[in-house]
Amino acid sequence: MKRFSTVIITLHLFGLFTFESLGQETVSYTLYEMVQRAKDRSPASLRAKTRRENRYWQYRLFRSNYNPQLRLNGTIPSYSQSFNSITQPDGSIEFLEVQQNFMDLELGLQQVISPTGGVISVNTSTNRFDNFLAGPDDIQTRWSGVPVNVRFQQPLFAYNPYKWDKKIQPLLFEESKREYVQEMEEVSFFVSQLFFDYLLAQVNVGIAQQNLTNTEEIFSIEKARYELGTTFEDKLLQVELQVLQARQDLAQAKLDLESSALAVKSFIGLDPNTEIELESPEEVPFFEVNVDDAIELAFQNRAEALGFQRRKIEAEALMAQAKGERFAVQLNASYGYNNAAFAWRDIYQNPNTQALVSLGFSVPILDWGRNKARLAQAEANQQLVEYTVQQDEINFEQEIFTKVKNFLMIRERLQVTKVSDEVAQRRYEIAIKRYQSGNVSITDLSIAQNEKDTNRRAYFSALKDYWLAYYELRALTLFDFENQELLYKSE
Repeated sequence: MKRFSTVIITLHLFGLFTFESLGQETVSYTLYEMVQRAKDRSPASLRAKTRRENRYWQYRLFRSNYNPQLRLNGTIPSYSQSFNSITQPDGSIEFLEVQQNFMDLELGLQQVISPTGGVISVNTSTNRFDNFLAGPDDIQTRWSGVPVNVRFQQPLFAYNPYKWDKKIQPLLFEESKREYVQEMEEVSFFVSQLFFDYLLAQVNVGIAQQNLTNTEEIFSIEKARYELGTTFEDKLLQVELQVLQARQDLAQAKLDLESSALAVKSFIGLDPNTEIELESPEEVPFFEVNVDDAIELAFQNRAEALGFQRRKIEAEALMAQAKGERFAVQLNASYGYNNAAFAWRDIYQNPNTQALVSLGFSVPILDWGRNKARLAQAEANQQLVEYTVQQDEINFEQEIFTKVKNFLMIRERLQVTKVSDEVAQRRYEIAIKRYQSGNVSITDLSIAQNEKDTNRRAYFSALKDYWLAYYELRALTLFDFENQELLYKSE
C-alpha cells in the first residue's frame, strides 16, 4: 500500500511538472523587436497615445471657438402663482392672487470676429405671456417677438483672447505632436535599459555556469594531483573554496536574471509565464554624427524649441492683458424688428424697427497704484521669461553637444572593449591548457579568469551604453541618423 501511494504521488508530480513545462513558452527577442513591442503595447506608450489624443481634442475645441455657433435659448415654462400687492386706480393696494406663465425662445447664429475680439450675431425670438384671470378657463394671452435682429458687441482697447489664442494654441498642438514622438523614443530608451539589464544578467549566468564547470574540472584535477602527492592540501582547499564560491555566484546570477526578466515582462506587457531569450545586438550601426547638424536638427524638431517661442508669446499675451485691464470700454449695437400681438402669427406682420447703440465704460479714477503695479508685474515677468528662455536655449544646445560627443566616445570605447574581451578570453583558454599541463599556478589561473569575466562584462556594458546613447540621440534630435530620415513629420 505504501509503495502504491509513492507511485501515485510520483505520477502526480510528474504531471504537474509536464503541465508547467508545456505552459511555459520561450520567445526570442532582438533589441529592435523588443523596442517595437514596447512602442505598441507597453503601458507607457499607451499613456503617451492617450495624452496625444487628449491634446488633439483640446485643439479641436480651440478651433471650434472660431466657427459659427447656432444656439437655441429659452425658458419653457416659467409659471408663478402668488399673492402680490396690486395698486388700485384710487391709489390703494390690494393683495390679490396672481397666476402667470411666461415662455420665450430665441434662435441665434453667432460668429466671433477674432482680429478685433468682437461678436456678431443674427437672432430671432418669440415670447408668450399667459395671465390666468379667473381660473384655467379664463386666460389672457399676449405674444411678442423679434422676427430678425442683428447684434454686435465689441470691446475697445481691451485684451483680445481670440487673437492671442490663435498664436499660442497652434504652437501647443504642434508641441504635443512632437512630444508624442519624443515620448515614444523615451520608451525605446527605457526598454533598451531593461533589455540590456536582462542581457547582462543572461551573460552573468553564462559566465557563472562556465566558471562553475571549469572550477569543478580544476578541482578534479587538483584532487587527483593531491592523491598522487604532487600538490599540497592548501591548494586543494583553495580550489574547493572556489567551487563553493562559483555555486554561490551562479545562484545569485539566476536570481538577478529572474528579477530582470520580471521587469522586462511587466514593461512590455508580456505574460509572466513566458520565458524570454534575448539576442545580443553586437552588430552596431555605424554612421557619422556632426555636432552642428545635430544641434540644428534639435532646434528644428524638438518640442522644447517650439516651447521657447511659445513661452515668449505667452509672456507678451500677459503683458497685453495687463494693459487691457486698465479700463473697460464696451460698444453694443443692434438693429432689427420687433412686434407684439394677441396671436403668434401677427407678430410677423408690419413689425416695428428696433435699434440700440450703447457705449459703456469703466475708468478707475483713483486705484492707489493698482494698474501701475499690474503693468510692472507683467513687464517684469516678460523680462524674466526672456532671460530664462535665453538660458534654456544655451542649456539645450550644450546638452546636444555633450550627448553627441558622448556617443562618439562610447563608440570608440566599444571597439576597444570588444578587442579586450577577445584577448582576455583567449588568454584564459591558454591559461587553462597550461594549468592542465602543470605550467600555471592556481593563482595565475584565477587572475586570468577574473580578467576574462571583467572584460566580458565591460564589453556588454559598453554595448549597453552605445545603444542607450543611440536611442537618446534619436530622442534629442527626432532624427534617425542610421537611415537619415526624420522621426517626426508634420502633417
